[in-house]
Amino acid sequence: MADSSVKNERLTIVIFGASGDLTQRKLAPALFHLQSSGALHQMCRFVGVARSELDDESFRAKLAEGMGEMSPPEREAWDDFAGKVSYIRGSSTDDASLKKIDAAVSSFCSDGSADNRIYYLALGPSLYAGTLLALGRCGMLNESGGFRRVVIEKPFGADLKSAQALNETVHSVLNESQVFRIDHYLGKETVQNLLVFRFANTIFEPLWNRNYVDHVQVSVLESLDTEGRAGYYDGAGVLRDMMQSHLLQLLSLVAMEPPATSGANALRNEKAKVLQSVRKYDIDQAAANSVRGQYAGYRGEEGVAPSSGTATFGAIRLHIDNWRWQGVPFYLRSGKALSAKTSEIAVQFRPPPHTIFDTHGRDVTPNLLQISIQPHEGVHLTFENKKPGTRMGTAPEILEYHFPPQLIRDSYERLLLDAVEGDQSLFTRSDEIEMSWQIIDPFVESWHNSLKSQLYSYEKGSSGPGAADEFLGAPRVWHHHEVK
Repeated sequence: MADSSVKNERLTIVIFGASGDLTQRKLAPALFHLQSSGALHQMCRFVGVARSELDDESFRAKLAEGMGEMSPPEREAWDDFAGKVSYIRGSSTDDASLKKIDAAVSSFCSDGSADNRIYYLALGPSLYAGTLLALGRCGMLNESGGFRRVVIEKPFGADLKSAQALNETVHSVLNESQVFRIDHYLGKETVQNLLVFRFANTIFEPLWNRNYVDHVQVSVLESLDTEGRAGYYDGAGVLRDMMQSHLLQLLSLVAMEPPATSGANALRNEKAKVLQSVRKYDIDQAAANSVRGQYAGYRGEEGVAPSSGTATFGAIRLHIDNWRWQGVPFYLRSGKALSAKTSEIAVQFRPPPHTIFDTHGRDVTPNLLQISIQPHEGVHLTFENKKPGTRMGTAPEILEYHFPPQLIRDSYERLLLDAVEGDQSLFTRSDEIEMSWQIIDPFVESWHNSLKSQLYSYEKGSSGPGAADEFLGAPRVWHHHEVK
């Protein structure tokens, strides 16, 4: 559970890899908003660590650029925040650098107050293990003088074997309670609203099962291409980059049983049960339950091999072998360079078994619940309604609610505050990570072997390869709510 008293405690947040884009675009703005809103102790300090040749002033200026235009009140608040920011040039795996950082952070607590620290690894994945071992070796994870927590960015491993090895390294220097594996999707308002929607409203729970649900779609689609990250992306692909983390986490929230309490372990236990129940395919089964594509022009991107077989689009079909969901297919879809940027969960209910109304030759539209994660965050419910007129005809209508845009905060704000308060509810546990890789690894292997020649091309700005529509199978169609 969260520690509500932390607001009254001193804290230092150390960001390794602080000269990178993540810190400038996401972490610094999130920490600034938390600080200026009073969510953090006024004595909270922020230390950036990287190998770039920066000093305090140039680092602060770099962070300010990421904020864009600021109003005079914001600028005043920013100056106060920037005064708490310092920069240390060094390496996260070098003992001498870490001892210099340790001494600097310790000096903030020279009055004898608690020396609480959060280390944020905004680093390349190859540096995670070395950094953790170095922190442990230098005694910087010892909690005798205050708590020590480590936030680790995705990807966490590249397959089950590497994830297990990294977890072994993590647990050699940290307790699981100190580890915060971050997936920014879980910090989004609409993802959290999924929990409220399911467990604070009784009208849907009796229908949330195999008796009434035809299928579930989880889609995370991007309109942009690899944006200069093709070199990284070519080694990851859509399965490792999106499905193993974001999409499987969303699936687990949709399909999980009601937790007994709101505590982190109760929530994560139920998510883990879902992942454990997902049917594990062999390579041939994974090939039969997936389709992949690559946008035209991808092989011409800088850092991509001319013969690259990396998929930039993928759709997979999963089954959850438990009492609630037996026989209900879950479709996961993600891709780049598509017609729209959207993240959405669609729960399609079964059609009525018999139609008694005049539908003018069309099929009755099945009830459809769409939870839009981004953009136009909200909830949409499609239902049949009488069509005005003299005949008993029907037409689909939509009930919808949208979150006020001005109230939507960046997901990193929520997750960083949770890490400060010690609340792990929205962070991924070690067993969840490993079970996710167990699900995805057969697809990775099948795409490299069984489906090596099946790589459908699609045009930029399209909805993806036509084979994905065939894969879903009529009368099912891919859903995408469009705000009119």
